[in-house]
Amino acid sequence: MRKRLVFFYRKDTRRAPKLAASLGAHIKKHHPNMELGGDRPHFVVALGGDGTILEAARIYGKRGAVVVGLNLGNVGFLASARRPREFTKTLDALASGAYTVSKRMMVTGVAYRNGKQVYETDSLNEIALQGLSGGIKLTVSIDGHPLQYVRGNGVLVATPTGSTAYNLSAHGPIVTPDIQCFIITELLDHHIPTPSIVVKRTKTIEILVTELRQKGLLTATATGEAVDAVLTSDDTNIFPLREGDRIVVSKSKKLIKFAEFTPGYFFTSLQEKFAFR
Repeated sequence: MRKRLVFFYRKDTRRAPKLAASLGAHIKKHHPNMELGGDRPHFVVALGGDGTILEAARIYGKRGAVVVGLNLGNVGFLASARRPREFTKTLDALASGAYTVSKRMMVTGVAYRNGKQVYETDSLNEIALQGLSGGIKLTVSIDGHPLQYVRGNGVLVATPTGSTAYNLSAHGPIVTPDIQCFIITELLDHHIPTPSIVVKRTKTIEILVTELRQKGLLTATATGEAVDAVLTSDDTNIFPLREGDRIVVSKSKKLIKFAEFTPGYFFTSLQEKFAFR
């Protein structure tokens, strides 16, 4: 059976269209077992930085496609190949089946207001609760046991894949993507800083918005309502929060599949990015 493949890139990435055309022509010429296009492809090849790869994973990865990232950005933690000279070789390996699949866990966040569910989202990197115009007070519990009382900018719950994203910027730990767990990291807590906590994937994390300064300085474009705090997933999907909201975070039933072509690729990425010696 021929395998379907699609290229994905953002319109503002100037190099991507020409590169996609060149790589597509190479596939058509050398790999008759591959077919370009289709709504439910077997592979999605993302041309861009980690943000683009993340977007491709959200759109096609949730449909079961294997994600192949070809890095055109600065970081490239999610990329299967980081240098343009490796791109053709990577697609040749993909067509011949010379790759392994890394299954990455996702996290689900469900928001409750006055006892009723009002929002649900899935995320590959992290779910974050953040105050926008002032401090926010949050109570973080694990399996019903209070753990943290955050008074500051907020808190995030990251996956191992997301440990090198927002979590890393907030000085959280890096976790290898083959471990399935949660990483809870506070954001600029005004109390004595609490270290990040790594939690088993089977745990349920509950975050209660215990106090929120309502200034009404910002409004949501879609609804026009005042917004003082938000829940974000992968820094894309945004939901306005109110005092008393309860967010339940757990392991998603969905997995995202990434193609890996080199053993120890994640550690090589760390070495290159942080100049480990």
